[in-house]
Amino acid sequence: QVQLVESGGGLVQAGGSLRLSCAASGSIISISRMSWYRQAPGMQRELVAAITNGGSTNYADSVKGRFTISRDNAKNTVYLQMNSLKPEDTVVYYCSAVIITSSGRVSQYWGQGTQVTVSS
Repeated sequence: QVQLVESGGGLVQAGGSLRLSCAASGSIISISRMSWYRQAPGMQRELVAAITNGGSTNYADSVKGRFTISRDNAKNTVYLQMNSLKPEDTVVYYCSAVIITSSGRVSQYWGQGTQVTVSS
């Protein structure tokens, strides 16, 4: 069994910063791609940022230059540093990871989501 547990969401004023964390635990052999998505009510979930196990990253155009994704492979943890936050960044953020488990299966797992609210 694999779990992704997120933390770090909350309320911040526009222009402020937040750091999200997501730790994976369970019967993990290895983790390849780790990602952050976000989803507004009634909208499709969209990719915010992703990072491979080699450290290559990609970002949505809307967050380039403001958000930074990083990971600590020893801790099976991915981070999202969010700076210069805007009210339109107010949504629920989800982490995701592609994980090979001890059973040999490769699956994509999701966290429970964490709310980020940016006040104007």
